[in-house]
Amino acid sequence: MKILGAELRRIAMPLVSPFRTSFGTQTTRDLLLLRIETTGGDGWGECATMTSPVYSSEYTAAAADVLRRHLLPALFTRPEVTPWTVAPALASFKGHRMAKSAVEMAVLDAWLRARSLSFAGWLGATSDRVPAGVSVGIMDSVPELLDAVDGYLEEGYRRIKLKIQPGWDVEPVRAVRERFGADVPLQVDANTAYTLADAPHLARLDEFGLLLIEQPLDEEDMRAHALLAEQLRTPVCLDESVVSARSAADAIALGACAVVNIKPGRVGGYLEARRIHDVSAAHGVPVWCGGMLETGLGRAANVALAALPGFTLPGDVSASDRYYRTDITEPFVLRDGHLDVPDSAGLGVTPVPELLADVTVSTEWITP
Repeated sequence: MKILGAELRRIAMPLVSPFRTSFGTQTTRDLLLLRIETTGGDGWGECATMTSPVYSSEYTAAAADVLRRHLLPALFTRPEVTPWTVAPALASFKGHRMAKSAVEMAVLDAWLRARSLSFAGWLGATSDRVPAGVSVGIMDSVPELLDAVDGYLEEGYRRIKLKIQPGWDVEPVRAVRERFGADVPLQVDANTAYTLADAPHLARLDEFGLLLIEQPLDEEDMRAHALLAEQLRTPVCLDESVVSARSAADAIALGACAVVNIKPGRVGGYLEARRIHDVSAAHGVPVWCGGMLETGLGRAANVALAALPGFTLPGDVSASDRYYRTDITEPFVLRDGHLDVPDSAGLGVTPVPELLADVTVSTEWITP
């Protein structure tokens, strides 16, 4: 399979409500899609970057630039491209894992479609549906938070994740536990908002029986996470710190985490995500699939990944209407707290042309 050309498409997806984390508030999701034309057919990829480099060093405009200038030209020179040749072809370019993930995803989609294979089946999925969790942003008040959580539980979500930051942590968690009881699976996500000096304060969360506390400290400070884990009963989960199977193995060996959040974009693609799954499973460490407010394209791939056997905790694979009134694909719908795993060839979904056109900001065609 040879790549004949590629389309970069910027889209802007209005959110149903503002989504606030410790690093900012989003009202619109600015996304970069990649469509490749190959001798075997088309394939779609989605780049998980944000508009600004606040979650990681990557951001959407830079991803488009590195794809245009470096990554796609490197693939154009290859006489044959397969899912296994993408990473080696791009290895000389440092970083830019989210951009590389978009390339790998598009190649996988095209390659699998040409062979009438599903993304989930090829990855090794063992389930035809996955339990869905939901991420709840920082709110202006506790009553507003309680109303939001109540709504998500009514919809059937199997796990609640609360975004936290200094000044918005113990009290909102306490309020949710008191209102909805100890049986609701509950976890928190700090997005690196704390330091090791906050350990005594974070230990106050232990009384609430949380599934985990996600990425409390700086992503580069693995040792501090190991020291924090010794001071908490709540399991520590790493997100931003885990960028490869190697870093996952290091974190587990150091005792820096007891749970791993796998985001394919963050780690450079679905092949590396599967390696992290395998490494974690070999050490008895549970994993779950994180989300980056993906469209139906990225959501389809994430749901397929989350159907692997090591994903024993509900992930952030929410229904389409959690974030968007209208998705660009047929929407993912919550049924009995689960999302169905696509079983058609490739990703199992494609953009609906008129829906995609409605949110398109710009397109660019790149050829060898």
